[in-house]
Amino acid sequence: MKTRTITEFQTGGINIDCTRLFVRLKSIIYGLFRNNKSLQNYDNILKCTSNNEKMINKVVKLEVKMKTAFTMAEVLITIGIIGVVAAMTLPSLISKHQKTELETALKKNYSVMQQALLKMQAENAGVPPSPKIYSRQEFKDLYIKQFNVLIDCGLGSTDVTDKENAAEFCVTEQLDDSNQRYTDHYKTFNKKSQIDNTLINNGQFVLTDGSIIFIENWDTGRIYISVDVNGIKKSPNIWGHDLFTFQLMDDGRLAPMGMEGTAYSEDEYCSKTSTNKFNGVGCTSRALNDKKYWDILQR
Repeated sequence: MKTRTITEFQTGGINIDCTRLFVRLKSIIYGLFRNNKSLQNYDNILKCTSNNEKMINKVVKLEVKMKTAFTMAEVLITIGIIGVVAAMTLPSLISKHQKTELETALKKNYSVMQQALLKMQAENAGVPPSPKIYSRQEFKDLYIKQFNVLIDCGLGSTDVTDKENAAEFCVTEQLDDSNQRYTDHYKTFNKKSQIDNTLINNGQFVLTDGSIIFIENWDTGRIYISVDVNGIKKSPNIWGHDLFTFQLMDDGRLAPMGMEGTAYSEDEYCSKTSTNKFNGVGCTSRALNDKKYWDILQR
């Protein structure tokens, strides 16, 4: 139906030939409601009277309303398409969001841990903290003082200061059949096995934001600091995904593990195929410096 024709009816006044008007209105209504059997007797609705102009206006408004409405089938099809698109895109969007959160949390924790070392240096007459000056298991008790701590997990495995919350927030260790230490809280980078936790079992504490700091200070001259950037209660709990390790260097710098000069190289210890139980410890440098790292990170 053309708007021009409707306009001619509306402005024609009451002097329009009733027969011609009647035929035209029948055509309009049938076009709008041709699938509605209840309107088969639409002839009774149309009356050629002096009020025919009002009737035309009602028909025009009804036509516009019908043209702008959707059928139930159209609505269901649209909802179905939206559902399919959502199912295809939501997992990718969620994964991308999680990667962004973990990357941001890693950078934040790295900064916080470095600031803590600078505070220790200031308290020690400007002498930078070095693994050479701390005896076995001494470092953790000094380092923890620089943080806002929620729970002190002690050594984690044998000494838990806050026993009430230890089971929920602290990381415990087990021994396998060959007396090798491991923890079932974390998996290696490629998720092939649980990690060997000998690099994180000389002290741990939970920060107020939920992050967990782990200390390895067993041998004099070697201190590693690891962080679970979102805590054990949040996934993925995988080395190189949300658990990252740093090495305290002799000059007091906190170096991301995998960086040149650190004990664990990224080529060997940030591998998609390695079965080594330390696999993932060398991913920190790549996570901080390789822009593509988080895009290709396995889930």
